Amino acid sequence: MTHMPLSRTTAASGQSIFSRRAQALAMLAPAVLLAACTASVPLPPWTPPAPRPAPSAPAPAVQTLPVAPPAAIAPAPVAQPAPYSAAVAARFPAPSVVYNTPGLQAQRTSFTTQAEIEAWLRDQAASASRSPGVSAAVLPIGRSQRGETLQALVLARATGTDPAALLATGRPTVLLVGQQHGDEPAGSEALLVVARELAQGLLQPVLERINVVIVPRANPDGAASNQRATTGGLDMNRDHLLLNTPEAQALARLMRDYQPTVVADAHEYTAAGRFLEKFGAVQKYDALLQYATTANLPEFLTKAAEEWYRRPLLAALKTQGLSTEWYYTTSTDLADKKVSMGGTRPDTGRNVNGLKNAVSLLIETRGVGLGRLHIQRRVHTQVTALTSVLASTAQRASELGQLRPYIDKEISALACREEAIVESAPTAAQYELVMLDPVSGADKPITVDWDSALALRSIKARPRPCGYWLSAGSSTAAERLRLHGVQVMRLAESGSLLGDSYSETARAAAARQDVRGTIAGSKSIVQVQVGLTRGVVDVPRGSYYVPLNQPLGNLVFAALEPDTQSSFFANQVLDGLQSTVRVIAEPILKLEELP
Repeated sequence: MTHMPLSRTTAASGQSIFSRRAQALAMLAPAVLLAACTASVPLPPWTPPAPRPAPSAPAPAVQTLPVAPPAAIAPAPVAQPAPYSAAVAARFPAPSVVYNTPGLQAQRTSFTTQAEIEAWLRDQAASASRSPGVSAAVLPIGRSQRGETLQALVLARATGTDPAALLATGRPTVLLVGQQHGDEPAGSEALLVVARELAQGLLQPVLERINVVIVPRANPDGAASNQRATTGGLDMNRDHLLLNTPEAQALARLMRDYQPTVVADAHEYTAAGRFLEKFGAVQKYDALLQYATTANLPEFLTKAAEEWYRRPLLAALKTQGLSTEWYYTTSTDLADKKVSMGGTRPDTGRNVNGLKNAVSLLIETRGVGLGRLHIQRRVHTQVTALTSVLASTAQRASELGQLRPYIDKEISALACREEAIVESAPTAAQYELVMLDPVSGADKPITVDWDSALALRSIKARPRPCGYWLSAGSSTAAERLRLHGVQVMRLAESGSLLGDSYSETARAAAARQDVRGTIAGSKSIVQVQVGLTRGVVDVPRGSYYVPLNQPLGNLVFAALEPDTQSSFFANQVLDGLQSTVRVIAEPILKLEELP
């Protein structure tokens, strides 16, 4: 399938809503007007920003990096048989650079352990702190289900490493996250390399323009067991709206407190496995890339992700001889030959972080099922991609500083007006994927049924309320929203409001699904159809009010509209439809901030 570029001019018949918004933003920051990208709206006329010099730090991916102090050397590894022929393996030669983390030592049988990661981060913080003007620290951000400490490395030219100090710099913050899935180690190893280069090496100059927070391993329990899920069997990367796992809660707190402008999530994808079984082919691409693709995302955010990040990523990877494609996957049902781009539901880190108004990027290297095969190339791909994200943020620091407040203000202004999409779906199409013959290693083009996440279809939409009332018994939902950074108010006195109450018209039990199939570890959900009944509702003291005139209004909408599989109601975070009312006129209530 070919994605055609969009026109750079508005229709002769008049201006679109988007063009009016673009002109409003143009008055604030002409450089923020974005070039055409794969979206569904025409762009206004624009003048491209003047070319900017790239950040002075060259990418570490093209040089030999210093050797780290060796960790305890494990016995010589037993070679894992490749899931394909030597001819296929020859398509993925090792890069000229050799990366040296504890887990990448030649004689290791295991990747970097959690204790080694902690020691590595401490060493980088200490090294960075010796540089004039640089503040660095390793922060405990939570604990895993087994009790492992989850840690983040903060690096900035600031007066400290707390959120207030980083916000005071006025610079954009980038959050880099690795190994949400425990059997995807390349991202974690690459983030150790990036941490070292930021702290004491080739990337340190970018700290003049950006702040960086790194979580090399978000799922240490899964990493220790070499399994995708957490100890409790949950896929934490489908838990970023519900926040049932302590690991997802830790990342939510980090997002809330440090308010990153850009988030990059490093994963790996299956190279053979069900693709070999379904299509008689193995995966070709070094990296699969995608940004947030869920309903109600601001258009400018998508355009920034495409123009300022994905396109430079493609160029950076191509320069290193690395192949790329949109992110895609297929279900575990071998009879299902459909291929889907990344999911469109508001539950993954990629999509939820987009609903938090961050440029949210997914970087997937070919690695699941390969063990240590091609590990230097996989890490090289991640380092190249992550370096590109840092460089793009440094290059666009001033524009990003203007874009984020504009988007926050725009979303806040949508309360009480316009429609929002309750549920959406990708658009069915056909697409030619290039895979590899598992024997000859030759390119093997295959035309597949393809679900495109770049063009979402609205299945169900509703007018946006002014906010939501939640019952006094909805304290868990209120706390989860606050963990996201949502403003939740408590009624200091009883009162009344005009609202739409939900009534159930149909119900079924179902399993949560993503494009792969049933989501690991998820409980049965309550799937409902609802009607709305308008009236005056008496609301007691101690209940809650969640306004939509705030920057995270789209996230609130995704969590509290009950008739989707990702909602708080469907997943029993709320205990009944009567717990929520859509408030359709600004209420006159005495409210207080929660402690």
